[in-house]
Amino acid sequence: MAIIETRLAHGMHRTATSLLVEATGRPTVPSTALAELRDFLVANLHHHHESEDGLLWPMITAVEPGAADGLAALGAEHVQLDAVLDALGEVEIRDGVDRAALREAAMAVRDLVHRHLEKEEPLLFPALRDHVSPEAWADFSQKVIATSPTEAAHLMVGFFDEVGTPEEVESVLSALPEPARQFVPMMRTQAQAGLAVLRA
Repeated sequence: MAIIETRLAHGMHRTATSLLVEATGRPTVPSTALAELRDFLVANLHHHHESEDGLLWPMITAVEPGAADGLAALGAEHVQLDAVLDALGEVEIRDGVDRAALREAAMAVRDLVHRHLEKEEPLLFPALRDHVSPEAWADFSQKVIATSPTEAAHLMVGFFDEVGTPEEVESVLSALPEPARQFVPMMRTQAQAGLAVLRA
């Protein structure tokens, strides 16, 4: 489950960062849709790597101290990611404003995220398989869910649907609290409409 959840999260980040760059080049995409995707990305990427640095890396190194150097190097790249995310978050997005600055900032985030994940996955996936028990992962996952940002949360469902199989997505979403699970069908519909606008 740890690898499935992580793979879906990484797939979402790859797809979402690429989509923001593509959508900024389409004059027909409304500024509100771009701002929603931008805000979703900034909040979720910050939360994702903060959860890794604060919870997941210590969990792994407690069992496998030999992983510490590699995870520390990944953590150092998270500092770089903070900087480009903050720059992206500060770009003004409204109708009538040139989108060149937004596109440049979105490209910086996309490029860094894609490079970072290429380095992270060969180290992280074996560590999750070999050193993180199902019980430890379930505890970590619940902490992540409890602190997840709410900005455009429906987009997460939409991106998961795009990068995972229906069975994988159902497995991941089944970990949501019961009140939240009731809203998944509505969130899915909302996400499909929002992603269609961004890709139009």
